[in-house]
Amino acid sequence: MNKKKKKELLQIDRYIPRDVSWLDFNARVLQEAADPTVPLVERLRFIGIFSNNLDEFFRVRYATIKRMSMFGKKASRELGGFSPDKLLQTISQIANEQQQEAEEIYEALIRELNEKGIVIVDEKNLTTGQKEFIRQFFIDKVSPAVFTLILNPKRPFPQLTDKSIYLAIKAENQLDSSKNFYALIELPTDYVGRFVELPKYGKRFFMYLDDLIRYNLNYIFFIFNNYKFEAYTIKITRDAELDIENDVSKSFIDKVSESLESRKTGDPVRFVYDREIPPDLLSYLMSRMQLDNYDSLASGGRYHNKKDLMKFPAIEEFPSVYEPLPPLNHPDLDLNKSIMDVVARKDVLLFQPYHSFSFVIRMLREAAIDPDVTSIQITLYRLAEKSRVISAIKNAARNGKKVLVVIELQARFDEEANIKWTEELKNEEVEVIFGVTGLKVHCKLVHITRVRNEKVEHFAIVSTGNFNESTARIYTDYVLLTADPRITRDIAKIFEFFKTNYKVFQYQHLIVSPHYQRLKINELIDNEIKNAKAGKEAYIFWKLNSLSDTGIIEKLYQASQAGVKIRLIVRGICSLIPGKPGLSENIEAISIVDRFLEHSRVYVFANGGEPKYYISSADMMTRNIEYRVEVTCPVYDPKIQREIQDHLDILWKDNCKARIHGWEVKNAYRKHPGPKIRAQIELYEYVKRQLKKAGGRQL
Repeated sequence: MNKKKKKELLQIDRYIPRDVSWLDFNARVLQEAADPTVPLVERLRFIGIFSNNLDEFFRVRYATIKRMSMFGKKASRELGGFSPDKLLQTISQIANEQQQEAEEIYEALIRELNEKGIVIVDEKNLTTGQKEFIRQFFIDKVSPAVFTLILNPKRPFPQLTDKSIYLAIKAENQLDSSKNFYALIELPTDYVGRFVELPKYGKRFFMYLDDLIRYNLNYIFFIFNNYKFEAYTIKITRDAELDIENDVSKSFIDKVSESLESRKTGDPVRFVYDREIPPDLLSYLMSRMQLDNYDSLASGGRYHNKKDLMKFPAIEEFPSVYEPLPPLNHPDLDLNKSIMDVVARKDVLLFQPYHSFSFVIRMLREAAIDPDVTSIQITLYRLAEKSRVISAIKNAARNGKKVLVVIELQARFDEEANIKWTEELKNEEVEVIFGVTGLKVHCKLVHITRVRNEKVEHFAIVSTGNFNESTARIYTDYVLLTADPRITRDIAKIFEFFKTNYKVFQYQHLIVSPHYQRLKINELIDNEIKNAKAGKEAYIFWKLNSLSDTGIIEKLYQASQAGVKIRLIVRGICSLIPGKPGLSENIEAISIVDRFLEHSRVYVFANGGEPKYYISSADMMTRNIEYRVEVTCPVYDPKIQREIQDHLDILWKDNCKARIHGWEVKNAYRKHPGPKIRAQIELYEYVKRQLKKAGGRQL
């Protein structure tokens, strides 16, 4: 659908619908897949990221809007004034167009791989040796994990698993068509992976597991003689919202566990199928699965679940992946010396992934074995699969520290993992709190108490991202290590709030959602408006993931109209319309999508020439402001303030990976005269220079 029709359908005036803007972000991911300057396998992986993002979008946002469509005008208010039905229609069309573009980019990448001697083969173009290898590989590795379901009209249709890939089989009897039947095979990707490498013969050969099973259909259905078998890929996406009941007789962990079971049978919101599938097989599947909403049906290519491309192996024969950027040491820290003693003297800002996450682990481990440390308190949202953070917490408990963990059981798609961590921590006699009723705990905090020489000392870690060593390698985030009593006193109050959340605490320095975030942010913007009208220096510079709260957007429009210069670096959703005459002439907004996922949130206000700097766990979305516990933390150290400003300035100068936010022009690359500046590479060099200047060494 062309842009003009989209605009008329949705009547864009003051806000871009958050879901349309999110799809625009995923289009930027797709741009990376199409960018010839990106290494070839990385481009394939971006196709995987695009596919994974789209799956999650349909599981969460599409499903939510579908639910909301039952509530009429009330739903429109929740969606910024947009009709749920029109929104569903629009995003379905955009998603289908993007899916088609992704298919075309994928096919071009496969051709390019082929030219470089990397061949993706299917079941139809195999040599004799490859056929023998594939048959034996199937017998040894795949066959034990294959479950074949013959579809019987007299039996209930099997419950298809969300995220899985299925081959829909059409079995045609060559002698008697009345004996034709259909079947399903779930691909056992968890057991053997999605890609199988065949023996090298001059070139390197890879095969999708889908095609390996296609080749072995006669082996699978060996008891059926005189049959022709055809296989077509299908995939179902289900509503992933958790419906948590209010039964007071059940523990919260039991309620979440039951909701996770219900998620497995959630309503279908999208059905993707091979466009070559025979009409009779498609009709049969739709009828048996009771699919009648054509908006949620999407024809695709031969292969689905391209998210598996995220794990496509690197190719050594040519530069197929990014050059490594190993994490750097921090000029003020040494893994062989006490981190807490350094933090007791000065604030330290870690900038991930440029700095190593090992310093966070090291500080937690130091606290765990320090005989003077009496307590550790921490919030946990998403953790690494083999979490060293959990290991450090367990170690502290075993050493007699009083440990409190606030773990969010409703961290979407991490609920099951967090239940497992909860059970492990309770076995170590760690005190575990499941957050605050009705709110998600999304802030990332650590509070450590140490008593040394009869003096009580407090330390804190404040992060814009999760305490997760896996994502810390690919997400950009700030982690502030501090013993500043202005900050640690407020953090102690937040942990007190977690224990007694019927009380509302006053905070002197931190801005805490849901009680104070909107009020304080509005006050800070109002101060810029006042200064602009008084002829003083007035600007706002924000970096965040998403901006969709209409109240905050209106306040930014008001500031723009008063003459406040506003710069926004918004990686994902941006519902604000920048640069619109009479509304937002003084607002510029860009997005940067590159090898690292831009995840840090920073809020800067000119404050009449004495700038205020904040780092935050919160985006400017209604959910962050009103329905989550979030922390926006001031940065008081002048040296760290200068570093953050330098980082923002480098990001703003990007003319390689920065795109312009807008409605009329989508995702246009931002052009600046002068040398090419790719911000993430420049930031790595900046951090390296800071280390060299201080006489430090690389890890």
